[in-house]
Amino acid sequence: MGRASAIRPFLLTAGRVAGSGTGPPLPVETQIVTTPDGLSALRSLTFERRDIVAACRRPQSVAELAARLHLHLNVVRVLAEDLRAAGHLAVHVPNTGTVHDISVLRRVIDGLRAVPDSRGSLRDSS
Repeated sequence: MGRASAIRPFLLTAGRVAGSGTGPPLPVETQIVTTPDGLSALRSLTFERRDIVAACRRPQSVAELAARLHLHLNVVRVLAEDLRAAGHLAVHVPNTGTVHDISVLRRVIDGLRAVPDSRGSLRDSS
């Protein structure tokens, strides 16, 4: 059973570790959203590709999508690139200056601390 999980990502991407695009892998913060063509093709897509297109009706990051669909991050990157090349997804890579802005990171951390834990109490702010 332990080996099946290691084989599955390889099978989902047909052994590829990069999408059909020629650029670098999509950063985890890249926002992806379904296009009108993607919605039209939804019924013709299979398995994980259909799940990705269906889940991206609202923009979300590559990392969020991988977590939501319980897929390996690199699988989502490869399949999202393929779906973008087919016109089913629009990809919005954030400005690298914003990604490295410490104030953005601080706001993300503060936002995460403001989310109540399973007992309903806020996380420690230290």
